[in-house]
Amino acid sequence: MEIYLDANATTPVLPQAKAAAIQAMVEDYGNPSSVHSTGLKARALIDGVRARAQRLLDTGRGQLLFVSGATEGIQTAVLSALHALRERREAGEAIGSQLLYGATEHKAVPEALKHWNAVLGLNLAIRAIPVNLQGQHDLDFLRREAPQAGLVCTMAANNETGVVSDLAGIEAALEASGSAAFWMVDGVQALGKIPLRLSQSRIDYAPFSGHKLYAPKGIGLLYVRNGAPFTPLMAGGGQEGALRSGTENMSGIAALGAVLEALEDPEGKTFRSHAEMSGFRARLAAALEQAFPGLVYNAPLAQSLPTTLNFSVPGLSSRLLQDLFDAADVRVSGGSACSAAKAAPSFVLQAMGLPDWQAAGAVRLSIGPAVDEAFIAEACARIQACGESLRRNCMSPTDNLPTVGEGLSRFMLEGACCYVLADAAAQRCVLIDPLPEQLSRLAQVLRCQNYPIAAVLSSSGAAAHGEARALLAAELPDLLDAAAEIDALGWPLTQTELDLGARRLRRVLLDGGGQALLLSEGGPAQACCLAFVDPQQALALAEQIGPQALIAPPNDLAQLLASTVALERGEAVAAPLLQLSGEQLQRFVDAHPDALLIDVREPYEQFLSQTPELAGVALQAMPLSRFLNAIPGWLAEQQPLLFFCRSGNRSRQAAQALARLGHGQAWTLAGGLALLPDAPIVAPAADPALLV
Repeated sequence: MEIYLDANATTPVLPQAKAAAIQAMVEDYGNPSSVHSTGLKARALIDGVRARAQRLLDTGRGQLLFVSGATEGIQTAVLSALHALRERREAGEAIGSQLLYGATEHKAVPEALKHWNAVLGLNLAIRAIPVNLQGQHDLDFLRREAPQAGLVCTMAANNETGVVSDLAGIEAALEASGSAAFWMVDGVQALGKIPLRLSQSRIDYAPFSGHKLYAPKGIGLLYVRNGAPFTPLMAGGGQEGALRSGTENMSGIAALGAVLEALEDPEGKTFRSHAEMSGFRARLAAALEQAFPGLVYNAPLAQSLPTTLNFSVPGLSSRLLQDLFDAADVRVSGGSACSAAKAAPSFVLQAMGLPDWQAAGAVRLSIGPAVDEAFIAEACARIQACGESLRRNCMSPTDNLPTVGEGLSRFMLEGACCYVLADAAAQRCVLIDPLPEQLSRLAQVLRCQNYPIAAVLSSSGAAAHGEARALLAAELPDLLDAAAEIDALGWPLTQTELDLGARRLRRVLLDGGGQALLLSEGGPAQACCLAFVDPQQALALAEQIGPQALIAPPNDLAQLLASTVALERGEAVAAPLLQLSGEQLQRFVDAHPDALLIDVREPYEQFLSQTPELAGVALQAMPLSRFLNAIPGWLAEQQPLLFFCRSGNRSRQAAQALARLGHGQAWTLAGGLALLPDAPIVAPAADPALLV
């Protein structure tokens, strides 16, 4: 069962809205511009939905147009206001020198301002209205700058934080300044959540979007105050009173009408009240606080929609938290859905002046007013399970359980690779190329496994590696001896090799500085099986490393995971990358009974995963962070391997790495578990030895 907590991005379609849309497509399919009975029936449907929307929004004598959504509404409003400003300027009237928009507006607003400002040749300055730490507009700035503005754009409630704007205060500031500026208010997140009495304000334009409130995508509304200038964005057949041409989206309008009817229901059978939603949010907040100690909210709950929680957790990235929730079949986002795929801090939180770690680590949890008690109870249980997964895998800010450190783990930071090499039998570990920025995570991992640190080594002699060692020694004095005699590369002066139980680590100094670190299995006489060195530098060490020994690079922006001397010399031929879709999965298993399906997600994700079983398949958990441990065995056996993960990105990396190294039967599940028809894989239980 999916728990969808991303309602500010979009919502499922309400059952009665779906039924209304189907009826409009199948039975009431007439063109509302036709004068016959079928067309008149369609026209009556449109008129009825419009009248209901006018009542709910209290539009008075203002116009309400059906549009495709908020973006079209914003474009139309901005075009209308700026076209009127150009006409006034051409008539010799003063129009001001700037256009103002809230610093936390949806990107559709400033982009529309830039576009039409340029197209119409106005060339006015476009300026952001600052907001405070609570996300509220700077009213002093507005009073000071509004007299020079031709258009002011704000929003009723923010899509990322849920902060409800002080519309009365904004209106008072505009009035007090004597500004004649047009005023557009983005009402998308407000519809159905806070009351809007548009006829009782000086708001000139207000766009709305149906899919944010259980209607399908592709339908929205635009309010235009009586007397406000209007320029059609689309000209054509003259629909919508010649204000928005194009045959009306009848199924979308019918579905929106069903949603609005539910909003008008005096018994409230479909949508929860504001008080009920506030109670649900309080329960979700309590579950979050229990699951993630140290959690901070990025906006004050008292000033936010009762449907929205925006939070950050110290030491946990937004991407990690999203993957964690997704593994538990809980859908959240890192901010606006329009920019969530971009790896960048939230511009909304940056505009509020929040610290960088909060802006970069933010997660948005949002519910819709149609959720019920059972949904909230299950959501809270899943959130608590996420916290338990972090504790079991040494990733919670507090109360982590001990973990077993064994083998090699890789920690990435913007392409730089840090390696932790641990031996459970010897109860010792070695760090290679740590960075100061990784201190918190590395200290947490090392504390959980609680092994003495034999050395903190640098492959290049970079100052950052030495700084990281000093920080770790201060953080973990019982595990790392700060007074140990070492050279500039971190190597202990009294040792020629480092004993890690069944493994030995020795080094070769490189011309020009740095060192190659060579790991062997079974004692000092054994050949190198893994070299920590830049692949190009490894060519000079070919005789000591061997052509097929794996090379673990200190930097891996290309995400190749590993190389060999033979590959770097061009002597090895990579096998082709093999892909299959979810629909082909059962046929693949039937055709390859000896295949091994490998889950490359991290242990904290595997712990939460619950998916139906696929019969007759062997499964293995091998997180991408520990991938180097398994490569030699897979290359030796050459059995069919199918890698899978949540979205297909990590499994593609894994399959490409194996294919590049010469494995001829390495497959990736394209699209990952997210695109499987019925998710026919049951994830293997995480091996405790993998929880480094």
